Order: sequence, then structure tokens, then C-alpha cells
Amino acid sequence: MLGAIVGDIVGSIHEFDNHRSKDFPFFGEGADFTDDSVLTLAVADALLHGKPPRDAIHGWAVRHPGRGYGGGFARWLETPHLEPYNSFGNGAAMRVSPAALLANTLDEALDSARRVTVVTHDHPEGIKGALATAHAIFLARFGAGPREIRRVVEQRYGYDLDRTVDSIRPAYRFNETCQETVPQAIVCALEARDFEDAIRNAISIGGDSDTVAAIAGPIAEARYGIPDEIAHEALARLTDEMRALIHTLYARTEYGHPVRGLRGQNSYR
Repeated sequence: MLGAIVGDIVGSIHEFDNHRSKDFPFFGEGADFTDDSVLTLAVADALLHGKPPRDAIHGWAVRHPGRGYGGGFARWLETPHLEPYNSFGNGAAMRVSPAALLANTLDEALDSARRVTVVTHDHPEGIKGALATAHAIFLARFGAGPREIRRVVEQRYGYDLDRTVDSIRPAYRFNETCQETVPQAIVCALEARDFEDAIRNAISIGGDSDTVAAIAGPIAEARYGIPDEIAHEALARLTDEMRALIHTLYARTEYGHPVRGLRGQNSYR
């Protein structure tokens, strides 16, 4: 899950000022968490503490206003009954990583992913984007390689992953749909040589940079872990409540703490 937050923070200053290169300061001036991080933490809160996902998502968003929420979601926050609004926006995929991190089986991961998604993004493409992302994270978490993840996601969800980052970059434009964000983000994660490279891939293709990186980040985290210096930089930009929730979540997993970059050396406290 921290991989999504890192991607969001790094990408926050590039969302409307795309940087189509992998050469940039990793945590640039003004980088901060946006709605991607807030709603990822809301999903974690719901799954960890048995809260209705709708209530957790609404509560976290209300407590953290002005973080770049999409128009449809912002309108949803103001509705009296908080009914799903048939969205296929990429918010479905950007926030789903806790479902894959906490699950013990693939079925559990996909069930949780669906449950936390349909409260807002109940369009079939929105659900598919969330499930594909959770599926890729879960496979990576249990050791599947890029070729296997690519094959499974293509066959099960119909996404075209037979591309490279370099082939995506020239023509890719800003898009907030799952259909035009999730496949690109997965390619960025699977082509990467390490965690940082995955985030740089995601930023370099342009588009909705923070969300592309927030989707690629947890897949790369599951493959490689997060270097401690990157984790520290991201955690320093969060609130105490956010950091406490992250610690609680990772304590429930086999990792035991929010940094895997040292492969078993628990240096973060």
C-alpha cells in the first residue's frame, strides 16, 4: 500500500505538468499526498476495522478536503444517500491496493477489491480496473514474474499489455478512465528493474501522473519492496493518523512493517 502513496506523492506535481522523461527529482518541490493516498488509506481503514467501505471513504475524504478529488466523486460526497454513481474512473484502481495486501487468498483479494469499489465505481469497467490491479498486486506479492502477471491479466481482464513504456509514451494523453490508465500503469510496473524505476516509468508516460504511479507503485512494491530512504520521505509527508494506520496494516501482513526494501532488516521505526 505504501507503494501507492509514494507514487501519488511523487506524481502529484506532474499531474497537470507532465514530465515525459525518467530524469527528474524523485520528490520534487511541492510534492504532497493527494486524493489517491487519502482514499487508499480509507480502504485500508475499512478492511482493517470492519467499517462499511462507503462510510470510511466518505469520512476520510471529508477529513481531508481539497486534495484533488475528481468531479464525480466530489459530487458524491455531497449527496445524502451516497449511492454509487456508475463510474469507470481510475479512482477505482488507485485506492484498491490494501485489498491485495491483506488477503490470504486470491479469492479474498478479489472479493475485497470488489466490495470496496462498488460503493462508488459500480460500472463494469471500474470494477474490472480495480480487480485487475488487485490481481496483479496479489500475484506479485506471492512471487509471480512479469510474464506470468502479464499473461493472467491479459487473459482474465482483456487488457492489452503487449506494449513497452517507450511505445506508450509518445501518444499517451491525460485520461481518467480505468480503461486508459490501468493497462499503462501495469506495464510501467512490470517493465521496471526496481521500485523507483517503476515510479519513474509511470511519471514518464504523462497523463494522470499521480494516479498512474499510484497504480504502478503497489505492484512494484510487491515485486521489489521499497527502499527505506524512499519510504521515509513519503511517510514524512503524511499525518500522524495516516502513519499509524500504515503501521497497523503492515503489522497484519507477513512483512510486519511498511518497508521491505532491506529484505527483512526492520530499520524503519
